[in-house]
Amino acid sequence: MIQLKRCGYNVIHPEGFTIDRPHGSGDYLFLMFRSSMEIQLQGQRIIADKNTYIIYKKSSLQFYRGAGCPMIHDWFHFEMEDAEDFFSQLNLPFDTLIRAHDPFYISRKVNDIQLEHLQTGSFRSEIIDYTIRCLFMKLSDIRNHVENHEQISKYYDQFLALRNEVYNSPWIWFTVDQLAEKLRLSRSHFQHMYKQIFGIPVMVDVIHNRLGYASYLLENTSYPVSHIASACGYENSVHFMRQFKKFVGLTPSQFRVKSAGPVP
Repeated sequence: MIQLKRCGYNVIHPEGFTIDRPHGSGDYLFLMFRSSMEIQLQGQRIIADKNTYIIYKKSSLQFYRGAGCPMIHDWFHFEMEDAEDFFSQLNLPFDTLIRAHDPFYISRKVNDIQLEHLQTGSFRSEIIDYTIRCLFMKLSDIRNHVENHEQISKYYDQFLALRNEVYNSPWIWFTVDQLAEKLRLSRSHFQHMYKQIFGIPVMVDVIHNRLGYASYLLENTSYPVSHIASACGYENSVHFMRQFKKFVGLTPSQFRVKSAGPVP
């Protein structure tokens, strides 16, 4: 089991700060730079760009300080048996600066870890262990999927930002042409790259997101179906109900009744 020693989310040093541990910290350290840093690696001082991360071994030299002000980073110290085998299987190297292709995901996870660390629940240790493992496995998936494919690596950040925009706006009806235009790609190239990066056709992804939001509203509000259809970007309720039934297998009304459970 991974044991969390201490954790910091969105730690800000307005005037900068220097960490200098010639013999390491005595435990493993995950460190995500949210501002540019000066670090020492392999005997050289280099500038680490924001949105990069590193996983330090227990005894590895740790030297880093803000390359400007403020200095911002996420981090956690941890102990783990068989760490060498675990990270080897994930193809995540120690003491290596790695680009964070999805920095917001990393920060959210570190925040989750910190919040759980402050709890006293019965399964606190297990939740922290699973959350840290999920973070590292996700980083492995992203790194191995992106960096081993030149075309994906070239476009990944742009597509991820676009997908986040779509996910945060389920009430907007995006077309393939509109989305392709945002990235200045042809329709066919955009569709091909979207499927290659995310493993799902773009319009299916858009629809799933809209219907996911609709499902949330059906479960947690008393809004009529017509209002929910409009809130999810559908011009008419009939289209919404047909699409919901096609993808979910139930009509919106049936879904709402099933979600409510049996009447006590």
